[in-house]
Amino acid sequence: MGVETSQDLICFDAVALTFPGERGRDPVPVLRRVDLTIAAGEFVAIIGPSGCGKSTLLSLLAGYLQATSGQVLFAGAPILGPGRERMMVFQQPALFPWMTAAENVAYGLRLRANRGNGELHDTVDRMLRLVQLDGFARHYPSDLSGGMRQRLEIARALAVNPKVLLMDEPLGALDALTRRTMQSEVLRIWQETGKSIVFVTHDIDEAVIMADRIVVMAQRPTHIVEIARVDLPRPRRRDDPDVAAMARHLSTLLE
Repeated sequence: MGVETSQDLICFDAVALTFPGERGRDPVPVLRRVDLTIAAGEFVAIIGPSGCGKSTLLSLLAGYLQATSGQVLFAGAPILGPGRERMMVFQQPALFPWMTAAENVAYGLRLRANRGNGELHDTVDRMLRLVQLDGFARHYPSDLSGGMRQRLEIARALAVNPKVLLMDEPLGALDALTRRTMQSEVLRIWQETGKSIVFVTHDIDEAVIMADRIVVMAQRPTHIVEIARVDLPRPRRRDDPDVAAMARHLSTLLE
């Protein structure tokens, strides 16, 4: 883990969510009951069938949705809406195409008060170095590869110094080779920053390679089938028998 601590940063306490039915139809239960705690500095992956509610969990944690019952706590306080301490990274980077890489990273910082230009530029430079894009500050998103754009998206999220990154299939749109490279990059950034990461993926191998724990979710209405701890040394390889054995176990749970 990036940071060793026993303090729970995130808590889903008996969380259920039901969407109201449209045009007189019955309500749609999405989450039946979810109990989950995540420690500061922990890397937790969430896997499950398509449409089971993985992204919904992130939306609750981001404050985009509110639970029908139960509560989602962050640092002991109920989440009532979005906040800079909880930043989302989506599958498709939401970069501003008319801004350079440096301007994209600076965007969130400029919205904050009491930040001088010198401090802002120092933070931008530091974030670009962290994601290994320091030579591309003046380039536009269209000049960058898919993996570079995703690294830039991570830099922009980290620039406001959140406590947790919420990553919703962040590598799903990349080709296989770039995806493997980015898995290593995300792990490096996590280890260097000590941030918590909650990482939604459909790739079981990816979850085993990257996470401290893996939350396995059932088909909707969702509940947690198992929370598997990955007690394997890093770096992990797909051809490692222990990695393969855990991936098979998780695959059986999903079936």
